[in-house]
Amino acid sequence: MSHQPPAPDRLPVLAAPGGALDRLVRAGSRGVGAGAVWAVGDAGGTVGRGAHGPLGQGPYARLSPGPDTRYDLASLTKIVALWPCAGALWQAGRLPLDEPLGHYWPDAAGQPAGEVTARQLLAHTAGLLPRTNFERLYGRDLAAIRSGVIAAPLHRAPGTAVEYTDRAAVLLGHLVEHLGGAPLDELAARRAWRPLGMSDTRYGPLGPGDTAHAAPTEYDETLGAHLRGVVHDPSARLLGGVSGNAGAFSTARDLGRFLTALLDPPPGLSWGEPWIAESLREQTGGLTPARGLSWLVAPGTDPAHGTFVHYGFTGTGIWISRRLGRWALLLTNKVHYDRGVQPLTDLRNAFRRAVFG
Repeated sequence: MSHQPPAPDRLPVLAAPGGALDRLVRAGSRGVGAGAVWAVGDAGGTVGRGAHGPLGQGPYARLSPGPDTRYDLASLTKIVALWPCAGALWQAGRLPLDEPLGHYWPDAAGQPAGEVTARQLLAHTAGLLPRTNFERLYGRDLAAIRSGVIAAPLHRAPGTAVEYTDRAAVLLGHLVEHLGGAPLDELAARRAWRPLGMSDTRYGPLGPGDTAHAAPTEYDETLGAHLRGVVHDPSARLLGGVSGNAGAFSTARDLGRFLTALLDPPPGLSWGEPWIAESLREQTGGLTPARGLSWLVAPGTDPAHGTFVHYGFTGTGIWISRRLGRWALLLTNKVHYDRGVQPLTDLRNAFRRAVFG
């Protein structure tokens, strides 16, 4: 397929039932995991979507995914929940990005993490340890985990390297709750999900009615069953299912609403155009991989150009191009059978090229 951007009027053709995107995902999802749901759209909303494969193995083999299937978003939680909440605080002047954490938390002053900033947490340049292992390191008490993350020695000097770590989102999630005066799930619903009509999106564990529409993820030896409606990420699960790094569930239908809003923010949104533009600007000063605020970006990219990306460990992915005025999402479930990544990487790359060139 050509690497040139397809003409804008080609998107409906690509996204038509049985069209190029449908065929691509149908073929590519066979080696990825339990089914796949895709959607593409523009500032007007969803242009096309499709779903392929069984929902899982065993009793799930008779079920099929669709636009209302709730997927464990894993690290897409950083975008769908944490990022807009941080943006609402920033636009209200309550979260200056370059103040150290010790400015907000007196008990963090003098601690290793007390010197890092919200900007560095969002850009993954804070120098925090790359691994979590919270239960082994700090036990199960939530206050002890927070204190342990703040007191842990830094892995690198802040601002000297880009190193993706869930610790950054966990810490920022605590800060957002502190400044927002409410748990993160309540803030995300108030600031993002309800204003955008995202009625399918919520943190886990899901209730029985929602679990019935959820994709099962990985087999859990302790439960003797696949996790379904239960957060897959062990750190977020330890934190009660609500965390900045993971824990949210959503559908292709809701994520399409979210991505549409990034191209055409509705009036009154508390994290609108100023936050979106700041977030899509490279924040890593030439370090690689280049990142904006939460998003992966191309080096030196102006917010009006390029394609911006974020992925989730379970097999979720979103892309958006403001230059082309289009977005795309691909929800797969690579952890259901195993954790292999190459087939998913190949499918993602082919899907991205087909939509964005």
